[in-house]
Amino acid sequence: MTEASFSIALVTVNSARLRRYLLCRPRFFAVEYAINPWMDTTTEVNTDRAVSQWETLVDTLRSLGHTVDTLEPEPGLPDMVFAANGAFSVDGVVYGARFKYPQRQAEAAAHEKWYRAGGWEFVVPTQTNEGEGDFAYVPGPGLVLAGYGFRTDTAGHAEAAEALGRPVISLKLIDPRFYHLDTALTVLDDDTIAYYPDAFSPGSQTILRRLFPTAVIADEADTLAFGLNSVSDDRNVVLSAEATGMAEKLAERGYTPVPVDLSELKLGGGSVKCCIAELRP
Repeated sequence: MTEASFSIALVTVNSARLRRYLLCRPRFFAVEYAINPWMDTTTEVNTDRAVSQWETLVDTLRSLGHTVDTLEPEPGLPDMVFAANGAFSVDGVVYGARFKYPQRQAEAAAHEKWYRAGGWEFVVPTQTNEGEGDFAYVPGPGLVLAGYGFRTDTAGHAEAAEALGRPVISLKLIDPRFYHLDTALTVLDDDTIAYYPDAFSPGSQTILRRLFPTAVIADEADTLAFGLNSVSDDRNVVLSAEATGMAEKLAERGYTPVPVDLSELKLGGGSVKCCIAELRP
């Protein structure tokens, strides 16, 4: 076997696994306050463009065979489009969100209402946490990776572990540009993640290296382009169209990058994953 053929043999192409997602149309999207470094209240937002880009995202997910449910947006809640932050579900149990900033706190009730109406087992949180923005599920080992440092309290990690019956690994975020876990880390398949090491404390970097020695490692440019704010069905990875470097890294590992332009929503500090809550019944 030649060196080149050996390299190719290391690339594993997974089969796509159909998923179910919850999204919220950005009908009222605007940057009316600044609660992360990406938000600038002097920037004019084109809401029609944001809606058009969001619709393309929805069409893309459906074209890949996934089911998309929608949450009705509410006036006065411009960040509802970032549906990942409203809850976190595993095996039909939903751990609700309790937002840090008052500007977003009313979103939690809208999510709770939606999940309860759908018959989900809903656990009301008592601790500050921002849903799937700071929680990621790795199905192979059944682990929950949980971020803290900016939005979610570590007490919320313990509460999530109790609610979901899953071990939770706490990871400290240290770069305010990457204020949620889903801006610095993404789950690619049952056992593989991608992440940007410098977004995490030294201790958390050590934990990630030990748990995921074959992870895809992103660089700063990938992460600033929201290349880790993505969703994967084990084969296809939907990610920001700006993240061309990250797309190349994924393709080299056998994944199929699916770029989507969400540049208008990036003005609010989010991209693909921020818009998508995965529903795990």
